[in-house]
Amino acid sequence: MTGRLVIVGAGQAGFALAAKLRALKDTRPITMIGAEEVYPYQRPPLSKKYLLGEMSFDRLTFRPDNWFAENDVEVRLSTYVEEIDREKKTVRMQDGSVLEYETLALTTGSTPRTLPASIGGELKGVYTVRDKRDADRLADELKAGRRLLIIGGGYIGLEAAAVARHLGLEVTLIEMADRILARVASKETADIMRAIHKERGVVIREKTGLTRLIGEDDQVRAAELSDGTVIDVDFVIVGIGVTPNDRLAQDCGLDVGNGIIVDEFARTSDPSIFAMGDCALLPWEEGRIRLESVQNAVDQAESVAATLAGDAKPYAPKPWFWSDQYDVKLQIAGFNLGYDETLVRAGSREGAVSVWYFRSGTLIAVDAINDAKAYVTGKKMLETGINPDRSQLADPATDLKLLLS
Repeated sequence: MTGRLVIVGAGQAGFALAAKLRALKDTRPITMIGAEEVYPYQRPPLSKKYLLGEMSFDRLTFRPDNWFAENDVEVRLSTYVEEIDREKKTVRMQDGSVLEYETLALTTGSTPRTLPASIGGELKGVYTVRDKRDADRLADELKAGRRLLIIGGGYIGLEAAAVARHLGLEVTLIEMADRILARVASKETADIMRAIHKERGVVIREKTGLTRLIGEDDQVRAAELSDGTVIDVDFVIVGIGVTPNDRLAQDCGLDVGNGIIVDEFARTSDPSIFAMGDCALLPWEEGRIRLESVQNAVDQAESVAATLAGDAKPYAPKPWFWSDQYDVKLQIAGFNLGYDETLVRAGSREGAVSVWYFRSGTLIAVDAINDAKAYVTGKKMLETGINPDRSQLADPATDLKLLLS
């Protein structure tokens, strides 16, 4: 094939698709369209090492800028697609320019949910964290002694709390649900992570929502919480989830539903259009899921590259995730959707622990906290279909490697 591939979105999935195609010696013209003014870069370190000043931005970029020209990958920065014309096979940018495609890849990612303006969501000092611009704006706020309110007790909120406490801020985190990590992890994992944060001085208030933010001169100054208390704040970070960027797909008539619906090859309802990464709703067991992770973005994009290069194989997700908080590394293998049993196993080193998830007696996921051995072993079990003996797994004296045979 020699027709142009247009990649809408210059994040992890978009870059992985272009890079893998070139690694496979595919020479088709590629144009990548990105809304930011910088070349593709890693996002996870933005809210951790980049904010802490431990990693400069040039270390976040996937490749030096000249890589793109040397590999015949055209990148259009600071622009975005306004419309897809599937009949003409064109995309129209916001400046009115039109680009033809033979194959279109939607790697549009997701957008953080924001607070309504009616409760103070548009006040100055209220932030979400998704891209470099967000991180740069937030960095100016992160000064020792300042008072930060974090709304949302998921991984984004907890990672932000860890960074802020490391820098000496006063941190209050509120979570409307009964506990932190309610959507993504077990009570056991939540208990471990809560204790870690409380030890380091984070005030965590569960079953507590936000009634409104209170401003003065358009700047956030306080927050009224659902229990009636009012706390003074200097700024706010909102971590209440994301929504998939599927508007373009919906507007041009593709099938969508909390993401762009794709098949096992990441094809949309239009066979010349693919979608991958956070914006894609892909087959999973008997249903569909969106996997919001770097690993999925890369693996799915590389699978699409193989398909475009003539070696089509169904994409079978093997999820894994991670979260760095203080000196704690939480590594997650598998997907715990629908678990009905958990098992907590102490690690061989102090502070190491793992939580194993089962559904109908079958291992489906593991959370490993400072326990690389448990993570690696659990990941291998999931990939090979090994179901460990529960009594042996529960015994910290058992060598995990023996359970792989």
